[in-house]
Amino acid sequence: MVAEVIINRTAKKLNTTFDYNIPKELEDYIVIGSKVLVPFGKGEKLEEGFVIKIKEKSEYQIKDIKKIEDNLTDKQIALAKWMAKRYFCTISDCIKLMLTPGTRTRNKEKRVQDKTINSIYLKKDIEDINNDIELGKIKSEKQKRILEFLKNNEGSTVQEIEAFTDCSRAIVNTLVKNGYLEIVEKKVNRNPLINKKVEKTNKLVLTEEQENAYEKVKNTIDEEKYEQFLLYGVTGSGKTEIYLQLIEDVISKEKTAIVLVPEISLTPQILDRFISRFGEGKIAILHSKLSIGERHDEWEKIRDGEAKIIIGARSAIFAPVENLGIIIIDEEHDSSYKSEVTPKYQAKEIAKYLAKENKCPLLLGSATPDISTYYKSIPDVNTEMISNSNLEIQPQKEKITLLKLTKRANKSSLPSVEIVDLKEELANGNRSMLSVELYSQIEENIKNKRQTILFLNRRGYSTFIMCRNCGYTVKCKNCNISMTYHSYENKLKCHYCGHEEKVVTVCPECHSDKIRYFGTGTQKLEQEIHKQFPNASTIRMDVDTVTKKNSHEEILNKFKNENIDILIGTQMVVKGHHFPNVTLVGVIAADSSLNIDDYRASERTFQILTQVAGRAGRENLPGKVVIQTYNPSEFSIQCAKKQDYDLFFETEIAIRKQLKYPPFCDIIVIGFNSESEEEIKKTSHIIYQYLNTSLDKTKFIIFKPMPSPIDKIQNKYRWRIIIKGRMDEEANTVFNNCLKEIYKTNLKTTRITIDVNPNNMM
Repeated sequence: MVAEVIINRTAKKLNTTFDYNIPKELEDYIVIGSKVLVPFGKGEKLEEGFVIKIKEKSEYQIKDIKKIEDNLTDKQIALAKWMAKRYFCTISDCIKLMLTPGTRTRNKEKRVQDKTINSIYLKKDIEDINNDIELGKIKSEKQKRILEFLKNNEGSTVQEIEAFTDCSRAIVNTLVKNGYLEIVEKKVNRNPLINKKVEKTNKLVLTEEQENAYEKVKNTIDEEKYEQFLLYGVTGSGKTEIYLQLIEDVISKEKTAIVLVPEISLTPQILDRFISRFGEGKIAILHSKLSIGERHDEWEKIRDGEAKIIIGARSAIFAPVENLGIIIIDEEHDSSYKSEVTPKYQAKEIAKYLAKENKCPLLLGSATPDISTYYKSIPDVNTEMISNSNLEIQPQKEKITLLKLTKRANKSSLPSVEIVDLKEELANGNRSMLSVELYSQIEENIKNKRQTILFLNRRGYSTFIMCRNCGYTVKCKNCNISMTYHSYENKLKCHYCGHEEKVVTVCPECHSDKIRYFGTGTQKLEQEIHKQFPNASTIRMDVDTVTKKNSHEEILNKFKNENIDILIGTQMVVKGHHFPNVTLVGVIAADSSLNIDDYRASERTFQILTQVAGRAGRENLPGKVVIQTYNPSEFSIQCAKKQDYDLFFETEIAIRKQLKYPPFCDIIVIGFNSESEEEIKKTSHIIYQYLNTSLDKTKFIIFKPMPSPIDKIQNKYRWRIIIKGRMDEEANTVFNNCLKEIYKTNLKTTRITIDVNPNNMM
């Protein structure tokens, strides 16, 4: 018998199978999906690979498989193959998402540390590391081994790296010295739920709207068939209670549920609800903040069938679940469900694939659904507008069943929303970050011992530093992007590559001392609040304050349990949290998400404002929202004021149809980055010419290669080609063939990615 094996490497030229003989003693054990060690290349050096296919014989003279280590299922291999074609990456890239964290390699037994110890994280972007490996900048095989291991096992200890890679601490230190790794001290807990003490709760009586939604999904569970649902409910309408009761039905049938949440900041409160209902033993959690030991144990718990509920972020969709009964994606509109690194998968697409395979429902929940999702859930809407393009594309209208919750479950009212025009504030002499209205509302809230959330979608102290004499702006030397001032550390930081510099006090161009700070960040807002409300207690939640493990939960618990007056934060404070004593929400700068190079700017602004407004008045106390903006008439802001999703949708979908944006077509971005400006121009134009002659002009618009809006990051030039059209099977083949052809050429430093409907257009 012969096995076709894919070598577990990311190099594009190795995205093919190699034949190996299956020894007689392994014939009964090797199946499609087996992880094996095989001799590869010169000599007898062993490489890790996966069995993709088994056949009777080979036309080549072949070597033997040396060892079998682990098994994936044939269904997982089928998914990896589908993903590799769909997301323009290697099969090996996709398989890695499905492997047990911390599985043994290099003939070393698995050991997991359970004490406080230094943990290792990647300091460079994964794509840049892959690029350096392919270009031969990293020659040491042991260094490559460590980097490959950490791509899927960030947060591992030095001891774990030694165990799994058979490499010494000295190699780790070299990678740290060369800027590839960083050492972070953290506590390793084997059981991530060990300290959870939650009081038992029973299921609630559903409202009529909740009951109708619940019954429709339950019928699909009972009939064991696939159907996709959108649970569209206003903030506080009781979507989570419906999730809990459906999962109870799934467990009663001895099946398993997967629940995806958009980011780790949602996990603490979600977990409390689930543990209080089902207990700790039936639940497994999977997210990036867990140590390798915790993730390994949770993965094994799932594979052994002990966990009946899997809760996690995006990658939890790949958990080794047998007998899947339902997939729930909460806050389905959230951008974090789309991977920004290879494989650039969309978790909702993977969930749909798995739900179909397992004949079970896929339930998407949101108070502000993704425009494309909502469009698929309703009858044809009136979008009769003249298109300025000759593109002939029919929108894909797959069936999604719409379930609506129009009222809050506890019968509390939605908060009142007031818009403040910052132009008028400025004209009246108010240069403070707080309008007169917001100041008075905060003052009143503090007096009444009520809590306030202030939202500002920018961390740091100031957006940028500029010389008022000559106009010089301090930019990152690696990325050509304005540096952000962080007052607590008194440093300038680049939020793209992490580069830090000392604060500039004299202009390096004109030598003037007229250096001024412009823009606003969460640190500056916190400082302003301390000045204006010196007796108020505050707490801040942004990327800079949640670096330690469990820091999200600690901040939120402190805000709730110690009744802190004001929570200041970025998007982390927007979604999913329930604070009964919060009666006021202030949006400091509603325009920050509008003026960006992205067709979804209005949608994201509406979603953010609606979600943050939903944090106010969730119990019996009336809620108030104050939105500060320089563009009070902008339709997304006006719709958010009215909490009117349907009005926003009707306006936005008409614009999307006219301009040929999703859901009426796909946006395909081919990204290039390179150390050579000459090579990146040449490569991008070769691909442009290939696609220009291969794609149907009536179905695709191909824009010429141009520098990206952020044209340099980490000393690498960035270009892109934008294409509008429908990514069907035929087009997918054209793009894959294009990549194969270009990788046959002698690319020295240029790296290429293809992303369909990317989150970030920058």
